[in-house]
Amino acid sequence: MSDVNQFNITEAVKDSFKTEPGSRFEQLLHGLIEHLHDYTREMNITHDEWMKVLTFLYDCGKISTPERQEFILLSDVLGFSALVDMLNTRGGATEGSNLGPFYLDDAENMPLGCDIAGDRSGAIVLVHGKVTDILHHPLSGAVIDTWQADASGTYPIQEQEHGQDKYDLRAKLKTDSEGRYYYTTVLPKPYTVPYDGPVGELLRAGNRHAWRAAHLHYIIRHPGMHTVTTEVFFENTEYLGNDAVFGVRKSLIGKVVPASKVDLSSFDLARKPDAVIEYDFVMAPDNNA
Repeated sequence: MSDVNQFNITEAVKDSFKTEPGSRFEQLLHGLIEHLHDYTREMNITHDEWMKVLTFLYDCGKISTPERQEFILLSDVLGFSALVDMLNTRGGATEGSNLGPFYLDDAENMPLGCDIAGDRSGAIVLVHGKVTDILHHPLSGAVIDTWQADASGTYPIQEQEHGQDKYDLRAKLKTDSEGRYYYTTVLPKPYTVPYDGPVGELLRAGNRHAWRAAHLHYIIRHPGMHTVTTEVFFENTEYLGNDAVFGVRKSLIGKVVPASKVDLSSFDLARKPDAVIEYDFVMAPDNNA
């Protein structure tokens, strides 16, 4: 039996896993073990600190539900999500940004020109643009999966106890033969990320604010193309420079203009908008397709 100590325990733990040599799983697992052990030695972690970390992770799991993912929120505020997005953005494609904790994969399929604002108060905005490949060829039939907060900065999924439908302010649309998409919705406002759980405690302990810049969430899918998960922000709005989850990129900021300054004759809309924002999405080929 080998004598395990603080200097050889890392190799002992790695050797205990019988992974396929050279596999991606082995690389990820060994790297995690090495960095975790190095951090523990460098910080000289105490038993009390170790237990607080485990309790924090337990609390993240306890508060999480299929409709609220505290671990995604933790990843977001630590910049982990943003870094993964940056590393996985394909050359020439729209930059990735945060998925967030409130995504649902079964939003209703809606026609182009639909209104997803319903009877909510606030400015109604026409959101439109094109989906193309990196050579600017339009992508017909691309799926635009969108969700957002309302004009008070609240997601309907957070207000189900007050009679809100969690599927409000969500939709899936398909681009037309020219790669166009368009719909109306309510212009969202900035909001704080969920502050009532362990991640909120972490932010308060670090003297950090929890505010997110106003945005629209998107997942763009098309056969043979690399899926784009991103957000669209609005020019000259708050928190663009200090978004709580590091989601803002200059390329993702769009300009909102009065509808009176835009020719709306080419749009078959269910509702007259007060304002318009145009944003084009670009997709790169999926190398694994």
